[in-house]
Amino acid sequence: MGVLGGTFNPPHVAHLLSAQEAYDQLGLDRVLIIPVALPPHKDAEGDPGAHVRLELCRLAASHDDRFEVSDLEVRRGGASYTVDTLRALHATFPGDELSFIVGGDMAFSLPTWREPAEVVGLARLAVAEREGARQADILERLATIPSAADRVDFFDLPRMDVSSSLVRRRVATGRPIRYLVPDPVAEYIAQHGLYRSPVGAPTSSA
Repeated sequence: MGVLGGTFNPPHVAHLLSAQEAYDQLGLDRVLIIPVALPPHKDAEGDPGAHVRLELCRLAASHDDRFEVSDLEVRRGGASYTVDTLRALHATFPGDELSFIVGGDMAFSLPTWREPAEVVGLARLAVAEREGARQADILERLATIPSAADRVDFFDLPRMDVSSSLVRRRVATGRPIRYLVPDPVAEYIAQHGLYRSPVGAPTSSA
């Protein structure tokens, strides 16, 4: 089972592409999408709240039976640490081998995470990274964690310059977001007036 965590504020096509490519190239049975309860940055721009981001993830994954959405971290609340989430998943799915899906930069920072050796013991790392030299750098960096380098699977991810901040900026300036997010996500954002305030400006109560 692949595990893809994130803020998903909002979820967009690059998130789904990453989930798809990990699923396809690494032979996963399914990918579990897990939005965090609290964004890693307290001043996350335009955060509509954990339950709204959870619903957006459900809408994004609703027409693809390869993907499931978990409310594990939203239900738990507070700051989310990967090691705690992986332990909870092992308790819930004791027979599943887990692959934690990350980008190259996140994989490179793994030694600074909470209990990094436990993280790689609980799950393989599925790393989206295209450049061979960069892969070597990541493996060298992970060599500081016992057995970590043997727990890494790289997969190729086509370059796609789409980000949640880009989507939020386009909504705030009245530009279309279709084809950047799944249609149900775009419709929900429009119907509920999400992200309409200019980036950095307070949301009006009117």
